[in-house]
Amino acid sequence: MERLQKILAHAGVASRRKCEELITAGKVAVNGVTVTELGAKADPARDVITVSGRRIGAERKLYLMMNKPKGVITSVRDPQGRPVVTDYLKNVKERVYPVGRLDYDTEGLLLLTNDGDLANRLTHPRHHVPKTYHATVERVPHGSDLEKLAHGIRLEDGMTAPAEVEYVDVDPDGKFATISITIREGRNRQVRRMFEAIRHPVIRLKRVAFGGVTLDNLQRGKYRALTPEELDALRRAADATAESR
Repeated sequence: MERLQKILAHAGVASRRKCEELITAGKVAVNGVTVTELGAKADPARDVITVSGRRIGAERKLYLMMNKPKGVITSVRDPQGRPVVTDYLKNVKERVYPVGRLDYDTEGLLLLTNDGDLANRLTHPRHHVPKTYHATVERVPHGSDLEKLAHGIRLEDGMTAPAEVEYVDVDPDGKFATISITIREGRNRQVRRMFEAIRHPVIRLKRVAFGGVTLDNLQRGKYRALTPEELDALRRAADATAESR
């Protein structure tokens, strides 16, 4: 069950605010009954929803993976006019939304969907869905530093949960190293703050996996639909982590 104005907006009827106006004006009916309350909910897969007598179609669920470039906002719009991820979805008619966020300066795997239930399960803190990043940092951290990250490290907002950490690449001159780190939390700029805590600031940060789905060779700025196998993997990841608690 979803709020009626959200269903209408996702079906492309109008903006969310305009859909609210249509509801309060008595233009919307569910199963033949006019609805004027904004808190009303419906099931778009089962209920017959009409606007001014015309039935709206149930929205096709869409699941996309994008390789977000650095310097792009993880949003559907930006008041400052900066590039947003949906600018790259030129041929997508459905209204999709990012699943979680990647910082402006972070690149890599970003999921987008119009399936609000799955998006919530993937991002809710209690589900602890794993996310893997490749962090290129200044200088080469000692193994003892990585052990601190692996066991949990204190940040200004508390201890982090244990992480999975390993070397990916090490500069022979010791100027930088690329570290793979898998976390199961979603704190703001968490990976960057974790490496700052061990005094190895991040130079470049790229997410390469989310809930068992991997970025692989998808080109920067490109997107594609998830395969049925990848979608199943995401659902299993959310279900498994929730059930394990």
